[in-house]
Amino acid sequence: MDTEDLLLPRSRTANERLHALIPGGAHTYAKGDDQYPEQLAPVISHGRGAHVWDVDGNRYIEYGSGLRSVSLGHAHPRVLEAVRREIDRGSNFVRPSILEVEAAERFLATVPTAEMVKFAKNGSDVTTAAVRLARAVTGRPRVAICGDHPFFSVDDWFIGTTPMSAGIPVATNELTVAFPYGDLAATEELLTRYQGEVACLILEPAGHTEPPHGYLAGLRELADRHGCVLVFDEMITGLRWSEAGAQGLYGVVPDLSTFGKALGNGFAVSALAGRRELMERGGLRHSGDRVFLLSTTHGAETHSLAAAMAVLATYVEEGITARLHALGERLASGVREAAAGMGVGDHLVVRGRASNLVFGTLDENLRPSQEYRTLFLRRLLAGGVLAPSFVVSSALDEADIDRTVDVVAEACAVYRKALDAGDPAPWLAGRPVKPVFRRLV
Repeated sequence: MDTEDLLLPRSRTANERLHALIPGGAHTYAKGDDQYPEQLAPVISHGRGAHVWDVDGNRYIEYGSGLRSVSLGHAHPRVLEAVRREIDRGSNFVRPSILEVEAAERFLATVPTAEMVKFAKNGSDVTTAAVRLARAVTGRPRVAICGDHPFFSVDDWFIGTTPMSAGIPVATNELTVAFPYGDLAATEELLTRYQGEVACLILEPAGHTEPPHGYLAGLRELADRHGCVLVFDEMITGLRWSEAGAQGLYGVVPDLSTFGKALGNGFAVSALAGRRELMERGGLRHSGDRVFLLSTTHGAETHSLAAAMAVLATYVEEGITARLHALGERLASGVREAAAGMGVGDHLVVRGRASNLVFGTLDENLRPSQEYRTLFLRRLLAGGVLAPSFVVSSALDEADIDRTVDVVAEACAVYRKALDAGDPAPWLAGRPVKPVFRRLV
């Protein structure tokens, strides 16, 4: 498949239909066609395992599947079997299904650092519930977020801090403050500056770099000393770092944690988990003020909970986390070798834990470049690789990884030509891709 042959006429027509009816042309901004080279945003027909097909009939090796939620591969047999079984028995009732307690038991057995859990449909639901609960139990108004992590919630307390803050009152924005990852002294200074005002520290426990030695334990101590709630956002680290998430891997227990993405392998399920003392404030067995913690019509749909149970069982019984790391290590090694071989090893950089790889595209001056990202994505697509990131699923095999590395090498040859020319524009064939968070279209 050559770039010039990848015309995607049906995808182009479908994208026009999407934009005519759906703001942004997608239901998630990260899936928007502005994230892809112009006229090269495939619209998906179906997927199986690590591969997807677009409406034009092209097949791709896919990375970052389902925005990192599909970690076992599309249409995973064990997950589908569990889902089909429950759909035939009804999906939503006027009272709790027995599956709700069974799913809670399975989750808490897998994440033993938590004592109670409540399920919802998406990550924003549960991270916002964690913030509300922290404010309720501390009586404090401010939320301290890790400013180095890109996303926590669609709700005002977080989106107000981004360039897309239109529609959110300034007074709301002022209640969210930020601390830098890995810097305990700066975090303590923040907590001292807002002494008695910060309800919680919320962060992804790990990202594209490993936590500095003692950092998470130091945050735990700071939270205890300053009387605030420590919240781990484990949307990405959950399952991918270990079956019990980053808290299970690093041995630091937060007060509250939130899980999603990999938990349902594409089905809509998320979880708020944590200490009984805090979680019960959203329940009926306490004497304090009631907290409207989570109450969602579809939060406990039986088929989604069945999917989560199947995912958890598969991870534990089949060693999925170890497989993700092995695949990611093979990919990272191959990409770095291919980039170095083509003379762009300093410009195409692979970062992150092996189970959660991303890539950066740097220009002639080693600055992040959307233009070079566009060039690179065009060549990947031409080679049949759909990769907004290099986040692996366990459905990939070694042949998929090796084919991806071959395509990366071909893309790096073009990258080198653009660097030598000092201008990637001739290889873009249109506008560059754009960051999700920007003030203007």
